[in-house]
Amino acid sequence: MTLQRWLFSILLLFSLTLFSASAARAQDVAYYGFEPDIITNFIKDKEEYRLGFIRVAVEVMVDNPQNVSVVEHHAPLLRDAFIQILSTASEQQIRTMTGRDQLRLKCFEQAQRLMAKETGSTVIKQVIFTKYIYQ
Repeated sequence: MTLQRWLFSILLLFSLTLFSASAARAQDVAYYGFEPDIITNFIKDKEEYRLGFIRVAVEVMVDNPQNVSVVEHHAPLLRDAFIQILSTASEQQIRTMTGRDQLRLKCFEQAQRLMAKETGSTVIKQVIFTKYIYQ
């Protein structure tokens, strides 16, 4: 066997090992989408009390497909927390990409706290905004 074939074989085995490991990890997560989208008001101008609205489609990533039912059971609690965070956000947070990411992180941290309190485990690995519309 030539050196090139030997190196090719080693490279092929290594890449197959990496692919199968990443495929196994991909199967370990699942997603739960909140239906319907979260729609709430926020105060655009505090002096004039003008309201804006925001519509966000939220999905959470869980560490195990079996935990989707746990998240579904606690969905009203999580939905309320997301609404509280979004409705108290400033217009600057709503409109900017940095603010949007800060809101997503707040939702994620609050979701983890609530799930840890309710279930004893932080089953939520990430919060994702799949739709984000404001006016």
